[in-house]
Amino acid sequence: MEINQSFYNLDIDKQKRIIEAALKEFAENGYEKASTNQIVKNAGIGKGMLFYYFNSKEDLYLFLINYCLDITMVEFFQRIDTNEPDFVERLKQIAEVKAKYHLKNPYVLNFLGSFILNEALEVPKAYRKRYEELLALSNLKLYENIDKTLFRKDVDTDKALKLIQWSIEGYQNELINQLKNQNLSTINFDPYWAEFYGYLEVLKTVYYQKEEGAK
Repeated sequence: MEINQSFYNLDIDKQKRIIEAALKEFAENGYEKASTNQIVKNAGIGKGMLFYYFNSKEDLYLFLINYCLDITMVEFFQRIDTNEPDFVERLKQIAEVKAKYHLKNPYVLNFLGSFILNEALEVPKAYRKRYEELLALSNLKLYENIDKTLFRKDVDTDKALKLIQWSIEGYQNELINQLKNQNLSTINFDPYWAEFYGYLEVLKTVYYQKEEGAK
Protein backbone atom coordinates (compact mmCIF):
# COMPACT_ATOMS: atom_id res chain seq x y z
CA MET A 1 0.00 0.00 0.00
CA GLU A 2 1.37 3.41 -1.00
CA ILE A 3 0.16 6.72 0.38
CA ASN A 4 1.71 10.11 -0.22
CA GLN A 5 2.62 11.62 3.16
CA SER A 6 1.36 15.00 1.94
CA PHE A 7 -2.15 13.65 2.59
CA TYR A 8 -1.45 13.93 6.32
CA ASN A 9 -0.40 17.56 5.85
CA LEU A 10 -3.88 18.47 4.62
CA ASP A 11 -6.32 20.32 6.82
CA ILE A 12 -8.04 17.78 9.12
CA ASP A 13 -11.48 18.68 7.75
CA LYS A 14 -10.31 18.06 4.18
CA GLN A 15 -8.76 14.72 5.17
CA LYS A 16 -12.03 13.71 6.80
CA ARG A 17 -14.06 14.80 3.76
CA ILE A 18 -11.96 12.61 1.45
CA ILE A 19 -12.06 9.65 3.82
CA GLU A 20 -15.82 9.86 4.38
CA ALA A 21 -16.54 10.20 0.64
CA ALA A 22 -14.45 7.09 -0.05
CA LEU A 23 -15.91 5.09 2.84
CA LYS A 24 -19.45 5.89 1.73
CA GLU A 25 -18.79 4.90 -1.88
CA PHE A 26 -17.05 1.62 -1.02
CA ALA A 27 -19.57 0.70 1.68
CA GLU A 28 -22.55 1.27 -0.61
CA ASN A 29 -21.17 -0.23 -3.83
CA GLY A 30 -18.37 -2.61 -2.90
CA TYR A 31 -14.81 -2.42 -4.18
CA GLU A 32 -15.37 -3.35 -7.82
CA LYS A 33 -18.35 -1.06 -8.49
CA ALA A 34 -17.15 1.87 -6.38
CA SER A 35 -16.51 4.93 -8.55
CA THR A 36 -13.47 7.11 -7.91
CA ASN A 37 -15.28 9.79 -9.97
CA GLN A 38 -18.05 9.79 -7.39
CA ILE A 39 -15.54 9.87 -4.55
CA VAL A 40 -13.78 12.99 -5.86
CA LYS A 41 -17.11 14.63 -6.61
CA ASN A 42 -18.37 14.08 -3.06
CA ALA A 43 -15.00 15.05 -1.58
CA GLY A 44 -14.79 18.22 -3.66
CA ILE A 45 -11.31 17.51 -5.06
CA GLY A 46 -9.83 16.77 -8.48
CA LYS A 47 -9.29 13.16 -9.54
CA GLY A 48 -5.60 13.86 -10.09
CA MET A 49 -5.27 14.90 -6.45
CA LEU A 50 -6.90 11.68 -5.22
CA PHE A 51 -4.32 9.62 -7.09
CA TYR A 52 -1.59 11.99 -5.95
CA TYR A 53 -2.43 11.12 -2.33
CA PHE A 54 -3.22 7.45 -3.04
CA ASN A 55 -1.37 5.69 -5.83
CA SER A 56 -4.38 3.58 -6.86
CA LYS A 57 -7.95 2.64 -6.01
CA GLU A 58 -6.56 -0.46 -4.28
CA ASP A 59 -4.18 1.59 -2.13
CA LEU A 60 -7.04 3.88 -1.12
CA TYR A 61 -9.14 0.86 -0.16
CA LEU A 62 -6.37 -0.71 1.92
CA PHE A 63 -5.72 2.64 3.62
CA LEU A 64 -9.40 2.78 4.58
CA ILE A 65 -9.28 -0.71 6.10
CA ASN A 66 -6.40 0.31 8.38
CA TYR A 67 -8.09 3.62 9.16
CA CYS A 68 -11.36 1.93 10.17
CA LEU A 69 -9.66 -0.71 12.30
CA ASP A 70 -7.59 1.94 14.08
CA ILE A 71 -10.49 4.30 14.74
CA THR A 72 -12.74 1.47 15.92
CA MET A 73 -10.13 0.40 18.45
CA VAL A 74 -9.55 3.92 19.79
CA GLU A 75 -13.06 5.40 19.68
CA PHE A 76 -15.05 2.27 20.50
CA PHE A 77 -13.32 -0.65 22.19
CA GLN A 78 -10.96 1.35 24.40
CA ARG A 79 -13.95 3.21 25.87
CA ILE A 80 -15.71 0.08 27.11
CA ASP A 81 -15.31 -0.75 30.80
CA THR A 82 -15.30 -4.51 31.46
CA ASN A 83 -15.33 -4.02 35.24
CA GLU A 84 -19.15 -3.80 35.17
CA PRO A 85 -20.38 -7.36 36.06
CA ASP A 86 -24.09 -6.70 35.36
CA PHE A 87 -24.73 -7.78 31.74
CA VAL A 88 -27.57 -5.32 31.14
CA GLU A 89 -25.53 -2.45 32.56
CA ARG A 90 -22.54 -3.54 30.45
CA LEU A 91 -24.68 -3.53 27.31
CA LYS A 92 -26.12 -0.15 28.26
CA GLN A 93 -22.61 1.26 28.41
CA ILE A 94 -21.61 -0.38 25.12
CA ALA A 95 -24.76 0.89 23.40
CA GLU A 96 -24.05 4.47 24.46
CA VAL A 97 -20.44 4.27 23.28
CA LYS A 98 -21.41 2.58 20.00
CA ALA A 99 -24.23 5.02 19.24
CA LYS A 100 -21.95 8.02 19.71
CA TYR A 101 -19.20 6.32 17.72
CA HIS A 102 -21.50 5.38 14.84
CA LEU A 103 -23.11 8.80 14.62
CA LYS A 104 -19.66 10.40 14.56
CA ASN A 105 -18.32 7.85 12.04
CA PRO A 106 -21.43 6.82 10.05
CA TYR A 107 -19.72 4.75 7.33
CA VAL A 108 -17.02 2.90 9.28
CA LEU A 109 -19.00 -0.13 10.46
CA ASN A 110 -20.71 -0.57 7.09
CA PHE A 111 -17.35 -0.38 5.35
CA LEU A 112 -15.78 -2.96 7.67
CA GLY A 113 -18.74 -5.28 7.09
CA SER A 114 -18.41 -4.94 3.31
CA PHE A 115 -14.64 -5.38 3.17
CA ILE A 116 -14.70 -8.80 4.80
CA LEU A 117 -17.17 -9.99 2.14
CA ASN A 118 -15.19 -8.47 -0.71
CA GLU A 119 -14.24 -10.98 -3.39
CA ALA A 120 -13.16 -8.54 -6.08
CA LEU A 121 -9.85 -7.76 -4.39
CA GLU A 122 -7.36 -10.07 -2.70
CA VAL A 123 -7.09 -8.32 0.66
CA PRO A 124 -3.79 -9.14 2.43
CA LYS A 125 -4.08 -11.73 5.20
CA ALA A 126 -2.74 -9.26 7.76
CA TYR A 127 -5.81 -7.06 7.29
CA ARG A 128 -8.22 -9.95 7.70
CA LYS A 129 -6.30 -11.11 10.78
CA ARG A 130 -6.65 -7.67 12.36
CA TYR A 131 -10.39 -7.75 11.66
CA GLU A 132 -10.72 -11.21 13.22
CA GLU A 133 -8.81 -9.99 16.29
CA LEU A 134 -11.24 -7.08 16.52
CA LEU A 135 -14.20 -9.48 16.49
CA ALA A 136 -12.56 -11.58 19.22
CA LEU A 137 -12.03 -8.45 21.30
CA SER A 138 -15.68 -7.52 20.78
CA ASN A 139 -16.77 -10.86 22.23
CA LEU A 140 -14.38 -10.43 25.16
CA LYS A 141 -15.63 -6.92 25.92
CA LEU A 142 -19.19 -8.20 25.86
CA TYR A 143 -18.92 -11.25 28.11
CA GLU A 144 -15.77 -10.90 30.23
CA ASN A 145 -16.43 -10.87 34.01
CA ILE A 146 -20.23 -11.11 33.66
CA ASP A 147 -22.00 -12.19 36.86
CA LYS A 148 -24.40 -14.93 35.78
CA THR A 149 -25.77 -15.36 39.32
CA LEU A 150 -27.92 -12.26 38.69
CA PHE A 151 -30.11 -14.28 36.33
CA ARG A 152 -33.17 -16.29 37.32
CA LYS A 153 -32.38 -19.92 38.02
CA ASP A 154 -35.27 -21.14 35.81
CA VAL A 155 -33.96 -19.61 32.57
CA ASP A 156 -31.14 -20.69 30.27
CA THR A 157 -28.56 -17.99 31.04
CA ASP A 158 -26.72 -18.20 27.70
CA LYS A 159 -29.98 -17.84 25.74
CA ALA A 160 -31.04 -14.96 27.99
CA LEU A 161 -27.73 -13.21 27.31
CA LYS A 162 -28.34 -13.46 23.57
CA LEU A 163 -31.96 -12.28 23.78
CA ILE A 164 -30.96 -9.26 25.85
CA GLN A 165 -28.13 -8.45 23.45
CA TRP A 166 -30.43 -8.64 20.40
CA SER A 167 -33.06 -6.46 22.10
CA ILE A 168 -30.58 -3.72 22.88
CA GLU A 169 -28.92 -3.85 19.46
CA GLY A 170 -32.36 -3.57 17.84
CA TYR A 171 -33.18 -0.42 19.80
CA GLN A 172 -29.75 1.00 19.09
CA ASN A 173 -30.07 0.45 15.32
CA GLU A 174 -33.54 2.02 15.35
CA LEU A 175 -32.16 5.07 17.15
CA ILE A 176 -29.26 5.43 14.71
CA ASN A 177 -31.67 5.27 11.74
CA GLN A 178 -33.90 7.93 13.31
CA LEU A 179 -30.98 10.31 13.79
CA LYS A 180 -29.30 9.85 10.43
CA ASN A 181 -28.56 13.09 8.55
CA GLN A 182 -29.64 15.24 11.49
CA ASN A 183 -27.54 17.97 13.10
CA LEU A 184 -26.41 16.12 16.22
CA SER A 185 -25.37 19.31 18.01
CA THR A 186 -29.03 20.46 18.15
CA ILE A 187 -30.50 17.17 19.44
CA ASN A 188 -31.45 16.62 23.06
CA PHE A 189 -30.56 12.97 23.65
CA ASP A 190 -32.06 12.80 27.16
CA PRO A 191 -35.52 11.54 26.03
CA TYR A 192 -33.92 8.82 23.89
CA TRP A 193 -31.76 7.56 26.73
CA ALA A 194 -34.67 7.76 29.20
CA GLU A 195 -36.71 5.51 26.89
CA PHE A 196 -33.74 3.18 26.47
CA TYR A 197 -33.19 2.87 30.22
CA GLY A 198 -36.88 2.04 30.61
CA TYR A 199 -36.49 -0.91 28.25
CA LEU A 200 -33.45 -2.08 30.20
CA GLU A 201 -35.45 -2.18 33.41
CA VAL A 202 -38.05 -4.35 31.66
CA LEU A 203 -35.29 -6.76 30.55
CA LYS A 204 -34.01 -6.98 34.11
CA THR A 205 -37.53 -7.69 35.36
CA VAL A 206 -37.93 -10.52 32.85
CA TYR A 207 -34.55 -12.24 33.17
CA TYR A 208 -33.04 -11.27 36.53
CA GLN A 209 -33.76 -12.63 39.96
CA LYS A 210 -35.88 -10.38 42.11
CA GLU A 211 -33.91 -8.29 44.53
CA GLU A 212 -34.24 -9.29 48.15
CA GLY A 213 -37.31 -7.67 49.63
CA ALA A 214 -38.86 -6.89 46.23
CA LYS A 215 -42.46 -7.97 45.65
